Amino acid sequence: MNRRLLLLILLTYALVGSLYAALTPPWQVPDEPAHYNYIRSLATGGGLPVLEPGDYDQARLSHLTHLHFPPEESIASIEYEDHQPPLYYLLATPLYLLFDGALMPLRLLSVALGLGVLLTAYGAVRAVCPERPGLALMTTAFIAFVPQHVAMLAGVETDALAELVVGGTLWALLRYVGGEEAASPWPIALLLTAALLTKTTTYFLLPLALLAAWLGGGPPSRRVRRAAQMLIPPLLLAAPWFIRNGLVYGWHDPLGLARHNAVVVGQPRSSAWVAEYGWRYLLVNLARTTFHSFWGQFGWMELVLPARLYRGFTLLTLMAGGGFLVWLASRQRPRLTPAQRQQTLLLVTTAGFTLAAFLGYNLTFVQHQGRYLYPALIPLGLAASLGLDWWLGLLPRRWRLPAAGLLFGGLAALDVYCLFRFIVPLLTPR
Repeated sequence: MNRRLLLLILLTYALVGSLYAALTPPWQVPDEPAHYNYIRSLATGGGLPVLEPGDYDQARLSHLTHLHFPPEESIASIEYEDHQPPLYYLLATPLYLLFDGALMPLRLLSVALGLGVLLTAYGAVRAVCPERPGLALMTTAFIAFVPQHVAMLAGVETDALAELVVGGTLWALLRYVGGEEAASPWPIALLLTAALLTKTTTYFLLPLALLAAWLGGGPPSRRVRRAAQMLIPPLLLAAPWFIRNGLVYGWHDPLGLARHNAVVVGQPRSSAWVAEYGWRYLLVNLARTTFHSFWGQFGWMELVLPARLYRGFTLLTLMAGGGFLVWLASRQRPRLTPAQRQQTLLLVTTAGFTLAAFLGYNLTFVQHQGRYLYPALIPLGLAASLGLDWWLGLLPRRWRLPAAGLLFGGLAALDVYCLFRFIVPLLTPR
């Protein structure tokens, strides 16, 4: 039964994600043109691109987003993602060459990576709660059908691979601290290498691996040896990339982030907003826009959904959060084993690192985008599933599975509704 339900979730996600990939108007996924141009540079012999002044033109970008990227207007000058690590773009380059640069196959690559994201989420929750497969299914379904998440996993961007690497690494680390004999440090080392070469938002996995090596137990010498086995190979394998960046951007900027901050002239800065509008305005906008865009605020953040849908998302959030808090406070809930306490610490730390990175980014730039919280979808999804499962537990047993199916089936239907009711008609070029 569990495998059939998992397969149903995966097939439904693949169908909905493919619809988004096929029907979302070109370039109407945040940063999609810049990621596409990175792939184009590799495919056409330009090599690894270099982020240069002029690669970000706020006026030009505002013009294109306002007109919804009309086909007669070129996107070739949008290249502000050229500082990103190369792994995703190297994976996408053969598809670009095979299909002559067509957008659809590149988007379907992200959908396929999204299937991997869902599998790692299922595996991670099963590693923590092997006796409760229903929680793993609910977490997988939650992650699969958040409308904004579906939209992001159907675009040409690095987020899908980054989430896959985060999910795979977290799954491996959870198995490791759970004491599974098959949890070798070498797969973790390979996943950490992929993290270093995918996106800086995944770099928190390195200190997370250090924490897991410590929690793994044993004498200090064994913990140090495991930490070295996890971390030294990735640092050595990724070293050429950082050396290249040092030569290009300067040794003070091996990630290219200082160059990025200097290039994105005109991008709204938090300090300017505080000076003009005050802290209260900034914080209210941060909370409201982050919540909206976590669930669904499409295109380049300009397509805000009707208030009634956000009220529904608010109700679902309150139910999941409230149910989780009641479950957490309940004396009847099963006590965690020592291994589960360590696994919980890894999950909480993952959420903490992700939130800290999001807030840190917003100290500099106005980037109130809920998608930046998606690296923490596994712990967030598990917490939501525990909360929703508490509510389902109030129902007669025979109604629980149909009620859960109705909830997540409704989310999947909402994904399709958002695509055909809002995204296609309202983001098509004018």
